[in-house]
Amino acid sequence: MDLGKLTALQLAEKIKQHQISVLDGVKYVFDQIEAKEDKVHAYLDTYKKEAYARAKEVQKGIEDGTYRGPLAGVPIAIKDNICIKGKTTTCASKILENFVPQYNAEVIDRLEKAGLVIIGKTNMDEFAMGSTTETSAYGVTRNPWDLEHVPGGSSGGSCAAVAAGETYLALGSDTGGSIRQPSSYCGVTGIKPTYGTVSRYGLVAYASSLDQIGPVGKDVADCAALLEVIAGHDEKDSTSMKREDLDFSSSMTDKIVGMKFGVPKEYLSEGLNSEVKEAFMNTLKSLTEMGAVVEFFSMKTTEYMIPAYYIIASAEASSNLERFDGVKYGFRAKEYEGLHDMYKKTRTEGFGEEVKRRIMLGSFVLSSGYYDAYYLKALRTKALIKKEFDEAFSKYDVLLAPASPFTAPKLGESLKDPLAMYLGDIYTVAVNLCGLPGITVPCGKDAAGLPIGIQMIGDCFKENNLFRAAHAYEKKRGDFGMAMERGEKA
Repeated sequence: MDLGKLTALQLAEKIKQHQISVLDGVKYVFDQIEAKEDKVHAYLDTYKKEAYARAKEVQKGIEDGTYRGPLAGVPIAIKDNICIKGKTTTCASKILENFVPQYNAEVIDRLEKAGLVIIGKTNMDEFAMGSTTETSAYGVTRNPWDLEHVPGGSSGGSCAAVAAGETYLALGSDTGGSIRQPSSYCGVTGIKPTYGTVSRYGLVAYASSLDQIGPVGKDVADCAALLEVIAGHDEKDSTSMKREDLDFSSSMTDKIVGMKFGVPKEYLSEGLNSEVKEAFMNTLKSLTEMGAVVEFFSMKTTEYMIPAYYIIASAEASSNLERFDGVKYGFRAKEYEGLHDMYKKTRTEGFGEEVKRRIMLGSFVLSSGYYDAYYLKALRTKALIKKEFDEAFSKYDVLLAPASPFTAPKLGESLKDPLAMYLGDIYTVAVNLCGLPGITVPCGKDAAGLPIGIQMIGDCFKENNLFRAAHAYEKKRGDFGMAMERGEKA
């Protein structure tokens, strides 16, 4: 049996039917890691000894009825800004190179309760600041489809690990597209849930009002099942929502007859790569053939989305990263004179260039004299953007957008021009500004064979519309067949 051709749900089902063991699935993943990791570098740390021990424990639990969930026994990778008790959590930064949390993030406790097996921590852009996984202090991750290209970011390690067959599932975090964009580049499926659906307790904060943990998987059904595991109210997180509608899997059918899809005309204007546009338009045609209604409309706030996002995100980042000062934990400069010199040298040596850039931008927009001119204006703009999305969702069930204006760039290209990298987030940042759910599914490949993803955006707490539409489209495309090439590329 070729375990690489199984989805996470299929793997779990075969384990329940005693066709394979939990250990078989875990061993397969570590075999893939051994074969490919020196080229892909999706992981910062792996837990082979612990995973094998956990596999035996979960196998026993499945047999005695302790673990009955649909994902019991499935290997999963964790982005390295999510805390695991007793395991190094670096956020891919030198400043946290030796930080070992004394507690689990809420999502980790939920994964363990559901019987999943944690494989290791994945690489990421430092403190989730970047779109390529090149700002990591511990080396770049490469795209399994073409090793000369980036996997996207900041959850590039998680998406690359799934794409290369080095795990069946992964958790990422999404602040401005950090799950959806790398999912597009790596030809996998990823969802950013409605803000407050998944607990942020134990997620190292980048921008607290925007951050959200979400699943990455081989297909839509895997992501729905994983979201059911990690979603739910958590009293330890003051932004966590009490929701009753957490049954996502039952919403998935093959039919979307009568569903209304809206496409912002501004998303198809200047800057969109021709091959990405062609794949996007073909998707619209497919949805129409399936009986859906697809209409174009105007989203007038589009040009303000990037400026508003980067002002708000950088302001929150400058505040959140203030705690990393060399006093309490993490890296501390070896040579300094006095307390203030220690602060300055520790942060200068500990943070990378992109993180420093965003801290300085955030400190500037929050400073006296500029707070009203930039930060408050950005907050007002955010409210206008949300109002425009509310108006759109009064007419449409789902909005459609490219996940990125282009396919995965070559390594090194994006870092030459940070502003161009920021502009690449044009289609994803508004989802975070407005707290909306968004999912990316593969919709084609460019001439070089690199994946292209389409993004589906839903109204708050309407993930079921996304899962229904994405699953139906996926079935029509037969896209999981395309996904099987991924692991062989690395």
